[in-house]
Amino acid sequence: MRWHPILAIVLRQFYLMRGSPARLFPLVIWVAVDILLWGFITKYLGTVAAPGFNFVSTLLGAVLLWDFFGRVMLGITTAFFEDVWSRNFLNIFATPLRTSEYVAGLVLTSILTSSLALVVMIALATAVFGLSIFAYGVMLAPFLLVLFLSGIALGIFSAAVVLRLGPAAEWLIWPIPALLSPFVGVFYPLSTLPAWMHVIAYALAPSYVFEGMRAIIAGATFPATHLLWSACLAALYILLAAGFFARVYRYAVRTGLLARYSAETVS
Repeated sequence: MRWHPILAIVLRQFYLMRGSPARLFPLVIWVAVDILLWGFITKYLGTVAAPGFNFVSTLLGAVLLWDFFGRVMLGITTAFFEDVWSRNFLNIFATPLRTSEYVAGLVLTSILTSSLALVVMIALATAVFGLSIFAYGVMLAPFLLVLFLSGIALGIFSAAVVLRLGPAAEWLIWPIPALLSPFVGVFYPLSTLPAWMHVIAYALAPSYVFEGMRAIIAGATFPATHLLWSACLAALYILLAAGFFARVYRYAVRTGLLARYSAETVS
């Protein structure tokens, strides 16, 4: 894998944002709105709940982590959609660019954009609502890593779905984080879920992150084996998503799908 083509993909996204600063707006505004909305909700709950329970660390912290996960995923899919909207695939893949380099460029773009969003969220939650990221201790780093890997896997998979089904499938991608949130227990323990949802929940790496977050806030010990298992799940999903993207790309080349790519659904 060569670094120059990967950096070229990132540089293209940089030029797009520099040429249209409005593209920077969604990177921070939606996460900022979420932090403010949930921050005021937690502040209100803190006034009516029994003393001793920290809603800021529990609920607002969960919102921050989940928004980070969603921003990582959308960082990949949005960069991919830029090529969909501009019908730029033939130009890109007419070059000696490898599929792995293209995907790596999308991932690196997502790292930069999601890091910016994370800094904004932490700064806003800390300055306005007094959220201390140190409440999670050293576990914050592996929690973020698992969410990051999970978001990368979901972003690559989503890009492959749109590449296979066509641009109209874009509308299947935007609601995916919201559809997953009931299963991973962002705001409540997994024990509150019915039995059939447990099967899905324990197969999703972010579930262990939010269970661990609640355990740490409550003063309990979060088993290291659960964290290791969630990291392995996330890494496995990245491999599966990358393999799926490569397979879809080969199909698109073999069938001429890239040449026929348009604003309509491709069957």
